[in-house]
Amino acid sequence: MTFETITINDLEEIRNLQPEDWQDIIPDMEFYIKSSFCNPMKAMLNNKIVGIGTSIVFENTSWVAHIIVDRDSRNKGIGLQIVSELLDSIRKKSIETCSLIATELGKPVYMKAGFRIVAEYSFFKREKSWVDCPVSEKVIPFKEEYRSMIYELDKKISGERRALLLAGYLGNSMLFVGNNKVLGYYIPDLKEGLIFADTEEAGWELMKLKYSTVDTAVLPSDNSAGLAFLKQNGFIETKKGTRMIVGKDVDWNPRKMYSRIGGNLG
Repeated sequence: MTFETITINDLEEIRNLQPEDWQDIIPDMEFYIKSSFCNPMKAMLNNKIVGIGTSIVFENTSWVAHIIVDRDSRNKGIGLQIVSELLDSIRKKSIETCSLIATELGKPVYMKAGFRIVAEYSFFKREKSWVDCPVSEKVIPFKEEYRSMIYELDKKISGERRALLLAGYLGNSMLFVGNNKVLGYYIPDLKEGLIFADTEEAGWELMKLKYSTVDTAVLPSDNSAGLAFLKQNGFIETKKGTRMIVGKDVDWNPRKMYSRIGGNLG
């Protein structure tokens, strides 16, 4: 088996790997291919793509995502080989920590690769109609003058320096600003719609904005304020997810994450 970089020409074949219960993986593959901080990789056997995976590297942290093995090639150790190859490439860049969000199918593979569980995510779906409620006047559209504050708040909450990831999505974001300071932000165009907030008020006001039109939610189970908001507004919990890490711990704050980016970035 050999490992090669995924290109645009591979997307039609990769489409055949699509897991039934996942959202369309092709937009993510296109994003990985065009992003300088991503390394999408394919596992080749007998001139066929039997698995894929991607590493995402920031300044001093990383993620692996979209580890998928062809259904007919499972239970042969291919998933573990893909993860190991990605981790090797990350370590060569002197990155000492790597995170991921695990499915139940993938969790045993990641445990074998040395990952440990660090947190749980709660998945919700709205079962009742949304009741309109006013959003605070402190919620305003993005202004360029606040860009650096967003990056710093993101670093404070995520524990990662992710300006390369966020930069292209801020134009359509919404901010919660108090005393000329960014206390929270909602980025609707970044996957599932990231909400980070330094205060409960900021988190709830941005959740009001998002969930007036969105009927599914995923956030860390440690965010009791966010969970309370969802339950009070007609959402019910449907399942759990697992966040795992290998290497050094990341100094992140799940209690201030009111909506995740997605399964590839937490």
